Amino acid sequence: MKLTSKGRYAVTAILDIAIHADNGPVSLSDISERQHISLSYLEQLFAKLRRNNLVKSVRGPGGGYKLGHMPEDISIGMIIAAVNENIDTTKCLGKGNCQNGQECLTHTLWDKLSQRIADFLNEITLAELVSQHKQKKPSQYKHQDLENLLVIKTNNAQHS
Repeated sequence: MKLTSKGRYAVTAILDIAIHADNGPVSLSDISERQHISLSYLEQLFAKLRRNNLVKSVRGPGGGYKLGHMPEDISIGMIIAAVNENIDTTKCLGKGNCQNGQECLTHTLWDKLSQRIADFLNEITLAELVSQHKQKKPSQYKHQDLENLLVIKTNNAQHS
């Protein structure tokens, strides 16, 4: 399983909004500039995020996007699911027809891994990532920082 740019960019963009929420709605062009994500790609992602009520658009001067829920109520798993990112590690996408219509020998292993990944991503909230970001206090929040925060979270979970 590999998380594609669709899921990574969606999480990064919403995290950018959460970090800059105190300044009012955040424009996609600001996110694009700060995170080096194509504006047209962001527009596609935000259509899906809006449909799933994870963000709300604000029209007019000073408009942009704001979170659709409180940061503590938005999990990383919700964001990834909203943009239709597949995190399933089974060959058959969980259907159990991996080998000529039957479950392969390792289906249960990969199915359990998929569930653990989903559980892990659903446990991490935007509020937690914003808090970790504020503790680091970088001059600008970059895409690589999100990956570092998730690695820190993973390492902490493994040592608990």
